[in-house]
Amino acid sequence: VQLQAFGGGLVQPGGSLRLSCATSGFTLDEYDLGWFRQAPGKGREGVSCISSNGGTTYYADSVKGRFTISKDNAKNIVYLQMNNLKPEDTAVYYCGLRYSSGSYSVKENFGSWGQGTQVTVSS
Repeated sequence: VQLQAFGGGLVQPGGSLRLSCATSGFTLDEYDLGWFRQAPGKGREGVSCISSNGGTTYYADSVKGRFTISKDNAKNIVYLQMNNLKPEDTAVYYCGLRYSSGSYSVKENFGSWGQGTQVTVSS
């Protein structure tokens, strides 16, 4: 099982980025996949999650209306479109597979973390 997040970068406040989580070694349509982020000195927090069939999505209150999660099972990729970015969105973003039932925002319910990608929102 491998997950690799990419697409981060430096963007000005109000800008947009699209993160991608490329997956391999398993069937993506059999798992929920989540995006988490970790800012310096803080714990890893849940940002968004999409169910195995794409029919259910979760967003943290802090990103609702600005971020959109989607997936392409044929390409084994999950996307996180981030619009109207704010300085407080600055963090390393990780994708992980949901292995346990329960909250979509609890990192202990996820695993197989890929290498993260840095997002910096600054003028």
